[in-house]
Amino acid sequence: MNRPLDLPPVTVETFSSDFIARLRHSRGVDLETASQNDLYSALAWTVRKNLIDRWLETKKTQAAQKAKVVAYLSAEYLLGAQLNNMLLASGLEQTARDAMASLGLDFDKLASVEVEPGLGNGGLGRLAACFVDSLATLDIPAIGYGIRYQHGIFRQTFVDGRQAEQPDNWLELGSPWELPHPEASVTVRFGGSVAHATSATGEDVATWTPSWEVEAVPYNYLVPGYGTANVNSLRLWSARATQSFDLQIFNSGDYEAAVRAQTFAENISQVLYPEDSTPQGKELRLQQQYFFVAASLRDMIEQVGTSLDALRTLPERVVFQLNDTHPVIAIPELMRLLVDEYSVAWDEAWDITRSVFNYTCHTLLPEALEVWPVELLGRLLPRHMEIIFRINDDFIAELREQRPHDELLVRRMSIIQEQPLRAVRMAHLATIGSTKVNGVAALHSELLKDKVLVDFSNLWPGKFTNVTNGVTPRRFVKLANPGLSSLIDEAIGTGWVKDLSELRQLEPLAEDAEFRARFRDVKYANKVRFAKVLQERDGIEVSPDAIFDVMVKRLHEYKRQMLKLLHVVSLYDRVLKGDFDPTTLTKRVVLFGAKAAPGYLMAKEIIALINAVGKTINSDPRLDGRLRIAFPANYNVTLAEKLIPAADVSEQISLAGKEASGTGNMKFALNGALTIGTLDGANVEIRELVGEDNFFLFGLTEPEVEQLQSAGYQSAKYYESNPALRGAIDLIASGAFSNGDRSAFERVVSDLLWHDRFLVLADFESYIEAQSTLESAYADQDAWSRAAVLNVARSGFFSSDRSIRDYLDRIWHAPAVPLR
Repeated sequence: MNRPLDLPPVTVETFSSDFIARLRHSRGVDLETASQNDLYSALAWTVRKNLIDRWLETKKTQAAQKAKVVAYLSAEYLLGAQLNNMLLASGLEQTARDAMASLGLDFDKLASVEVEPGLGNGGLGRLAACFVDSLATLDIPAIGYGIRYQHGIFRQTFVDGRQAEQPDNWLELGSPWELPHPEASVTVRFGGSVAHATSATGEDVATWTPSWEVEAVPYNYLVPGYGTANVNSLRLWSARATQSFDLQIFNSGDYEAAVRAQTFAENISQVLYPEDSTPQGKELRLQQQYFFVAASLRDMIEQVGTSLDALRTLPERVVFQLNDTHPVIAIPELMRLLVDEYSVAWDEAWDITRSVFNYTCHTLLPEALEVWPVELLGRLLPRHMEIIFRINDDFIAELREQRPHDELLVRRMSIIQEQPLRAVRMAHLATIGSTKVNGVAALHSELLKDKVLVDFSNLWPGKFTNVTNGVTPRRFVKLANPGLSSLIDEAIGTGWVKDLSELRQLEPLAEDAEFRARFRDVKYANKVRFAKVLQERDGIEVSPDAIFDVMVKRLHEYKRQMLKLLHVVSLYDRVLKGDFDPTTLTKRVVLFGAKAAPGYLMAKEIIALINAVGKTINSDPRLDGRLRIAFPANYNVTLAEKLIPAADVSEQISLAGKEASGTGNMKFALNGALTIGTLDGANVEIRELVGEDNFFLFGLTEPEVEQLQSAGYQSAKYYESNPALRGAIDLIASGAFSNGDRSAFERVVSDLLWHDRFLVLADFESYIEAQSTLESAYADQDAWSRAAVLNVARSGFFSSDRSIRDYLDRIWHAPAVPLR
């Protein structure tokens, strides 16, 4: 039976007292001498104190019940700021505000001191953060495993409009939310050689002698559930040298060599996704991936037990979810642990391994499915390479028995790619070594089965399933949009925060003129709030009276920021040509937010072009501010929480068949933005749920894309036949946005005209027509508000709580263990 959790109530007085004690005893200052960081840290520690007992009791209860644990293995977690989320989960928001006010402190000013953790980049990391939130809220025993990146991915700045990467020093002033446990470090080994011997029973015995090693130091973060006492864990690993300082070398005067081992080891957890266009960068990425899964598997196995009987219970005690291909090296690592270190027979170890792993594929792009050169993997992890070869040999032998005369099938399905470079296909290893493989939206899962992994789905049709992504309503509605949250609370009560399907009760209110008016007021207030944030943060001025037309996502050609930009340029070109009076333009602010991977040159060129176009049109007096581009640097969760509630239009315009799911599309719909998009990823499900009339559809379908590409797509034909498109591209090529320099953006122009891998030009005309329809719809604000309310009311399906329930039902089968 679960024990009741009996904690004393927290009052304004006790909170204030704890805060002062933390300030004095942990920071060594008093109220009069404290800095803003002292005050923020004391506030965070005070909040954390009120979660620690729940956290400890959660762990104790789950251990006592030998509960099945969901171990989520992810290379990134895009958490966002923690303070307000922790207060929401602990129910102490008003208490904390009142306590700070009683001490003469401004709570919002203190909260603004927080620097969000640099632990993720885009949708993959934000999804992982939403999932651990929902797992705790649903009382599911779970632990998220990842890396504690010292500098995150990078802090984006613009120099002459071009992206420049700066270190993201998010830990510069420390983090009050983490609990370091260096005494629980795990040793992770690399390199070396493998020796083989034969045991007395005739079994092969492998001994791996590594050539170097690092320590993985765990840092725990609390993950509280909403509306429950349960608090789960996020455990992040930081790399540390096993011998960080050589005093003898130091005393000889070679100070750099004395700390070389420390520098080399700590590189592993320095940066998220190090630039891998160099051999050194590729090796560092593989080191990162093995580093965190090796530490995580060791950590989990020690919790379950290392006896043979305990190891045999692993499938009942833990399920490992592989969040994309980054942690797939965990499969041979578990085999190594079971066979080499715990003497489990190979066949039994393989049965255990396949029973505990499941794989989520987040892409349809072949280049995004990781492959590692055999030479590199064999040099860095020689024993793992042997294990992968044996797994592959066994699989191919079984395959040849079933399909004896289909050698091409064997070559396609082999874990080992032979050409053009001998390499390990990590998606194949993940599929062979997992119980279930899931896509992340209905369309994506179908394409995954029918195209990307079609041979495997034909072989094992029952292995494949779908779990459409979701987002947490706690952060992206309750916290991010307090005005809308209050309006919903008043209309249908507060239960929606934990059961987002209750938003359906708002549907009749879409026909209520007074409710629509109040909804519009909330949206306008959010736009005013965001405009103020943008002015203070970036010095960018935008008018809340304009359409806020928003495209925020990772900069990648398939997401087609270029299509959005061509729309803007075509409008400007028509003004320059006198096709219409600029005062008749619908007032529009186009808001971009995007980072490009440091080595992705075309993506960086597109960023530079967006900024160049923005600089030109924003300063053109003929437009009188009616058309503007805003591109704030370093878009992150903190800014998203202000932008998403202010958006009128959600741009989800990727080429059909390329986006796995998307979660930004869900956040915008939940906050009352209308989507303009293709039938791609979760757009398909959003359109089905919110209604065709409340979604602006354009573009080729996935079968049409495939047909056009198969027939030999020639983008120049679209340029030649469409005057508006030709005018936009010619304007860019003329140097109009580069001080007359025609060569400045030649790379982008030539790519559009002669390559255009993602059919930007093919979809341009349809997109422009959809934008025209959108503008006409926006002109009727009352009808627009009705559609926006229906978007909110019908988007409850896109809760990450629902996603987790689907995982539990279809894949994990892990019971809830609530505290009382």
